[in-house]
Amino acid sequence: MLITGASRGIGAATASLAAARGFSVAVNYRSDKAAAEGVVARIRADGGRAEAFQADVSKEGDVKRLFAEVDAVFGHLTSLINNAGILEQQCRMEGMSRQRLQRIFEANTFSAFLCCREAIMRMATRYGGTGGTIVNVSSIASRTGAPFEYIDYAASKGAVDAMTIGLAKELAGEGIRVNAVRPAFIHTDIHASGGEPDRIDRIKDSIPLKRGGLASEVAEAILWLASEQSSYSTGIFIDVTGGR
Repeated sequence: MLITGASRGIGAATASLAAARGFSVAVNYRSDKAAAEGVVARIRADGGRAEAFQADVSKEGDVKRLFAEVDAVFGHLTSLINNAGILEQQCRMEGMSRQRLQRIFEANTFSAFLCCREAIMRMATRYGGTGGTIVNVSSIASRTGAPFEYIDYAASKGAVDAMTIGLAKELAGEGIRVNAVRPAFIHTDIHASGGEPDRIDRIKDSIPLKRGGLASEVAEAILWLASEQSSYSTGIFIDVTGGR
């Protein structure tokens, strides 16, 4: 299993859970080598198999290199988790520069497309593969639009949702299932990137469950979609949002 953006948060939690359930895990990171190696060390300490792989998955050359390196270490790829993504400072639309929009869409949307393309050429029966699963980590923002905060982020995830629906149908006859999770209000470092590290505390009373979620709770949904337990599900979304 290859997990992008797996050095922290939801990606790290998914890596740990996947390894505990028997997957060999490729832990991708962009810049925080120490954090990625920490995830790998914890997995190995618990008896699992994992390796760290550096790549900026918003860049086509890095994506091709990443998949080639994973091929060399692990061989047959069976599952891709598109988790890498970024968030920028909260602002209204008129404050969003073209450079910001490009960063957001490259990191959140282009990365998923590029990684899916490489995974398809390895897993699809059309190319001699034996099938597999793709799970895209989207966001409930794709449904709400994130007004006054992150319209660009919401739009980038909306594109991922559309791709999930179309690709699930495109690949259903080639042995690959494509699904997505849409988290919201999860306790991770991404809120600090948006300029409000305590955002969940501010809005928790508006969440029906009256709390933020844990990365491990999102990981459970991801692993279900990546496993044979969900073998009749493709093109679906699991919202992990506390009921909001």
